[in-house]
Amino acid sequence: MKLIVIEGPGKRETLKKYLGPDYEVLATKGHIRDLPAKGFAVDINNNFEPHYEEMPDKKDIISDLKKKAAKAEKVYLATDPDREGEAISWHIAHILGIKPYEKCRIKYNEISKKAVQEALNHPDIINQQMVDAQQARRILDRIVGYKLSPIICQAIKPNLSAGRVQSIALKLVVDREKEIRDFKPEEYWTLTAELLKNKQMFKASLTSFKSKKIKPKNKEEIDKILSDLNNAQYKIANIKKSKTKSNPLPPFTTSTMQQDALNKLGMNLKKTSQCAQNLYEGVEIAGEGKVALITYIRTDSTRVSDDAMASARNFVANKYGANFIPSKPNVYVSKKNAQDAHEAIRPISVERTPESVKASLNTDNYKLYKLIYERFLASQMAPAIYDSVAIDVEANDYIFHATGRTVDFEGYTIIYKAYTDAEKEEEGKIPKLEEGEIVDLKDLKPEQKFTKPPARYTEASLVKAMEEKGIGRPATYAPTITILATRGYTEKEGKSLKPTELGETVSDYLDKYFKGVINVKFTANMENRLDDIAEKGEKWQDVVGSFWNGFKNLLYSADRRSVGFKKPAEETEEICEKCGGKMVVREGKYGKFLGCSNFPKCKNVKSLEPEQKPVGVCPECGKPVIARKSKKGKIFYSCTGYPDCKFMSWDIPTAEKCPKCGKFLYKKGESYKCSNPECDFKK
Repeated sequence: MKLIVIEGPGKRETLKKYLGPDYEVLATKGHIRDLPAKGFAVDINNNFEPHYEEMPDKKDIISDLKKKAAKAEKVYLATDPDREGEAISWHIAHILGIKPYEKCRIKYNEISKKAVQEALNHPDIINQQMVDAQQARRILDRIVGYKLSPIICQAIKPNLSAGRVQSIALKLVVDREKEIRDFKPEEYWTLTAELLKNKQMFKASLTSFKSKKIKPKNKEEIDKILSDLNNAQYKIANIKKSKTKSNPLPPFTTSTMQQDALNKLGMNLKKTSQCAQNLYEGVEIAGEGKVALITYIRTDSTRVSDDAMASARNFVANKYGANFIPSKPNVYVSKKNAQDAHEAIRPISVERTPESVKASLNTDNYKLYKLIYERFLASQMAPAIYDSVAIDVEANDYIFHATGRTVDFEGYTIIYKAYTDAEKEEEGKIPKLEEGEIVDLKDLKPEQKFTKPPARYTEASLVKAMEEKGIGRPATYAPTITILATRGYTEKEGKSLKPTELGETVSDYLDKYFKGVINVKFTANMENRLDDIAEKGEKWQDVVGSFWNGFKNLLYSADRRSVGFKKPAEETEEICEKCGGKMVVREGKYGKFLGCSNFPKCKNVKSLEPEQKPVGVCPECGKPVIARKSKKGKIFYSCTGYPDCKFMSWDIPTAEKCPKCGKFLYKKGESYKCSNPECDFKK
């Protein structure tokens, strides 16, 4: 028996289909050895030596792994084909005693029979440079988290956290909010001429006066222009006709998939990641069992294999015609530092069309698969070609400009339209015109406008900004943005991300005391240094050391000077009934509460929750019962006599007794049921 060790249990059944009875597949469910959850576990004075531990919640998995590995004739480590996956394989090898030179590592970019067999035929040793890059990232994040978080807790409020990448993402959101807040709108006007040729109307916009660009700033200026144009003749001054091309976009990377899924499908990052994982690991297809539909989903590469390219071109030629494929395959250049061992995200087989699997997929999985499929197919198609026309209309030295275009050849747009194109206003049709001819004016339409501030980030545009600025990597975008919301640093307003007051305070604090290392340029450079470890073999300890040398001085400085960031307690008019002092609003682990201003001499505290109307009666002490909310947002009912009476229930208790057994009745909606689980009374 040969043992294959993977990360996610979701792909186990898909893999087993291609392996046969001689193989057993075991899933670790992610990491099984890591830095401990509690404690720093990095020896800074000993070249940043990490102290890894087997994870307590993985004891059963580790035990099972060891037993099965002991019986196996060969162990293959098939964790995900990225740096984190390489590090997980390294930890597994350590636990199992696999030697560094042993060829135990197999990688595949897609879970297909061909890819899996190819990987088994060419096992390799664990890539120590990739492991070291991941170790460096893990240790850097541990240093920042454990050294910086206590300082901001002391400076601002308890139970805060800071992260190396999350703090930069937060800064982007906060800086954008400040731009919006400081923005001063400026007035400007537009002027549109509605013109007629043989009763066919077209629109042209004012662009220049006596060959100089013009943008009226106020009503006086627009009134002067309207006066100048009184009784003017509108003559076609210039016509420019051309053929224009629109080239297809590359197939998806993690980032572009996340952006398009939000913009086109309205799917947030969490939902997109979940659906993509399902499609990669495999879904149940009627009559076939579990089948993987797409390639690996954490990638910043736009590279596509020769086989996939040829397959797409054949499919397009057969379905749409040979003129829909370019003479040479479309090849896209990945951005600098992309992990080009990966491919772009694409369907494993173009023959498996979205419609052919629609019945086997839930709605979200189907929508995302269709998006991935169509983007990939379009990426290998010919450009769209348009007949474009640009016209200048002259009137009393003022020039109005009109454009129009019609589709000459659909090309890739027959199956995929870019989101940005969908957002543009549709360009109107231009009638057949000749230079020098006079057209009729139907109407002049002035419109007052104001410049607008930059838009708040959405999840999609924040991912795009992080990618463009080199902050984080494909696997980190979604978790980073999610943690900002979890920590209460950002909140949603529609689709937009907005910093909370706490988020701004944390960001301002970090900007004041840690600007040297918590900034976009430094963080992007650190990502490049991590790439150098993986690709050029740079020593990971040197990279971590260079960060620590700058960071430790900032820590010392901030620890001494940053107490001023704590918000002063907000005084209220309420008097403490125990000592007569004023009650103030304080903030603790579970949120805001009222505390006595004479603390610690007087430790009186009260809830800040508004007084609630009783909804029921406590069956244990007879006091009123009120509705409360759990940490997870669920409603429950508890006695107002707490802490003396600890009664709580998920249903509303009433004073009414059960006619069958005498116990109290619960109310749920319009129904009543007995609190005694052995009694079946309902009404």
